[in-house]
Formats: sequence, C-alpha cells, structure tokens
Amino acid sequence: MVQKAKILLVDDRPENLLALEAILSALDQTLVRASSGEEALKALLTDDFAVILLDVQMPGMDGFETAAHIKRRERTRDIPIIFLTAINHGPHHTFRGYAAGAVDYISKPFDPWVLRAKVSVFVDLYMKNCQLREQAALLRLQLEGGARSGGGGAGGKEPVGLLAELSARLAAVEEQAEALSKQLDDESADVAAVATAAHLERKLTGLRRALDALEPGTGGPSALPSQN
Repeated sequence: MVQKAKILLVDDRPENLLALEAILSALDQTLVRASSGEEALKALLTDDFAVILLDVQMPGMDGFETAAHIKRRERTRDIPIIFLTAINHGPHHTFRGYAAGAVDYISKPFDPWVLRAKVSVFVDLYMKNCQLREQAALLRLQLEGGARSGGGGAGGKEPVGLLAELSARLAAVEEQAEALSKQLDDESADVAAVATAAHLERKLTGLRRALDALEPGTGGPSALPSQN
C-alpha cells in the first residue's frame, strides 16, 4: 500500500479547521490539525508533512512567527507553506507572507477548488520525492549486498536482474514526474512548485546516470547522487 502524505492544518478556530478538512478530504491524504503555532511546531518535530496550510492571524504566535521557526529548522525548512488570511492589507502584507517563506498567500474566502488543486500539486511532488528516496535506498542496499556476497545481490538475484528491476521501478517514477511537470506547465503553476518539480527531475537524472553506469560493460559502479 502507498503511504498517504500528511497535510498540516494550522488555525486557532475549530470551524476553520473543519472547513479545511471538508475541502481537502477528497485528496484522501492524512489531515493533521494544529490549533496554534506552538502546536504546529510540536507536530513538525515527529512527523513529515507534504504541505502546511497556516493561518496568519492567531493569538500568541502568529502565522509569520510560526513560519519563521519552521524555516529555521533543518528538518522542516523545505516544507511548502500556504498562508491563509481573512484580512487583506494590500501588497505589503502579501509581501511579508512571501518573505516569511510562503509558497502562496490566499485571502479568505477562497475558492475551495483552487485551494484543493494547489495542495494537490505539493502532495504529488512530495510523493514523487518519497519514491525517489526509496529507489535510491534500495539501490544502495542491493549494491552493498552484492559487494558482501561477491557479486550476487540480495535475495539471491543476479546483478543484471537486480539492475533491470531497479531500472523498471525508476522508469515508472520518471514517467510520473514527467507527467506532473507537463501538468504544471499547462496550469501555469506557482513558481515554487515548478522549481520543486525541476529539482526532482535533476535528482531522477542523477539516479538514472548511476544506474546506467552499473550496466555491464560501462566500467562498474559510480557514485550515487546525493538525496539531500
């Protein structure tokens, strides 16, 4: 079974959280509530999230301060943040949201379909990144197993068979990533989403080169790409 992505919903008003859950339930992902900035930061200590929907105006630690803490942490700095606000103070207020690290800034009331579509893009990118990390980890495991056994891979498979299996799995991820990139181009998506997709494609290219270098007659293993 494919593990579901987690989406963090941060708002001090229960009715707003309920409304967000109703809008995003169609995505069939795991929705996690947080009623304050402090509660959100606590949730981020233990779980990985695909995207954060963060209310700007909250008592105590507001959305801007919460985002600043998120961006300072190594573990969470790359999680996309979508700011939601009921008050529009003009371009300066919007700029402050982007300066705090948000990938989008949406004023309430917002179009439920648009919000769901934006969140869906970041969920897709997150899932593709997870698949890529899994393929890289599997490749390392198979190579280490082959080295210890003197040429045979884990589970008794021959190296050529292992490479063919890994190549097929990687091809499936490459096909999905290409389709997502075309979708982003067609929808004129957010710059941050396009940049994230491009970063994913670069990592896929690096992993494909590493696999190609392992094919018989190519000179043996090469360094695997970093998954940072």
